[in-house]
Amino acid sequence: MLGKIIYLLVFTTLICQVYAQKVYVAEGGLGKGSSWQDATGDLNFALSKAGFGTEIWVAAGTYYPTANQDRDAHFSIPDGVVLYGGFQGNETDLSFRNWQANPTFLSGEIGSSAPGDNSYTVLYTKGVSAATVIDGFVITGGMANGVGEKGHKNVSGGAWYNDGTSKPSTPEIRNCIFSNNYGREGAAIFNNGKNGNVMALLQNCTFTNNIADLDGGAIYNESSGGNAYLFLHDCSFQGNEASYGAGIFNNNKEGVGKVLVKNCDFTNNLSYIRGSSIYETGKFSATVENSVFHNNQSSFGMEEAPATPAATEEKAKGAGNFIVKSAGS
Repeated sequence: MLGKIIYLLVFTTLICQVYAQKVYVAEGGLGKGSSWQDATGDLNFALSKAGFGTEIWVAAGTYYPTANQDRDAHFSIPDGVVLYGGFQGNETDLSFRNWQANPTFLSGEIGSSAPGDNSYTVLYTKGVSAATVIDGFVITGGMANGVGEKGHKNVSGGAWYNDGTSKPSTPEIRNCIFSNNYGREGAAIFNNGKNGNVMALLQNCTFTNNIADLDGGAIYNESSGGNAYLFLHDCSFQGNEASYGAGIFNNNKEGVGKVLVKNCDFTNNLSYIRGSSIYETGKFSATVENSVFHNNQSSFGMEEAPATPAATEEKAKGAGNFIVKSAGS
């Protein structure tokens, strides 16, 4: 099954590349987006004009989902669109991009300087295919402190909400930093497969200083009545906080919630109750390989991984509390 999923990811990416068209976005741009010289400054305008296979190239700067104070506003990524940040604004080929040297911010800071009136969520994907990619951004300032039932996007997924409740949603996120986001659950990311199907692939991403009141300081993987797959490669979790699962909270009680963590590090994360790195409910399903856990703390004390180069699912079961399961599960 995993092999088939990977094949489909590669196939759809190749198809997307064949039919790619480009739209250019630069801070302060006044054009229509046909070139860097004609760049638009409105990222949501570019997204509204994008179709399957479109590449949107975004130059360094800060972009907001709205010019007013509509907290429901967000960047909605259409199916098959590839969103690249990190350009200087004169590149003619993707290989010339340096996303580390050209920080490109997607910010929920739409109101006053205080965070309480920020956008509920910054990025939103719903029912998108594996050809949908977000690459090279700093996603910050999401404030999911609104009113709503468990899992609603006004209270979950401050930085990014991936919705697979009505149609499978399987985007890929690469080379992104999720920093200083807030939510009741899933302060940075809420991967919602409730009664549906989601699969999120994250590569070379960093999660720093994201805070959830309840569960999932960085990521909440929700599979109640459905399927939620979360694959993390070469990612870093630093200084995130939550009651349960300061790094990742995997809700696997009434569905299939699979988490693969490979070549990642968890450092200085804090859980107010349990699971300073990863917390699971239901069936044990997290697989951890070649990852490092250091100085993560909970109200029950230090929660460290064993001093081995690799921790697999079987080793994790009896090797400390870096993966914590709910009582009785």
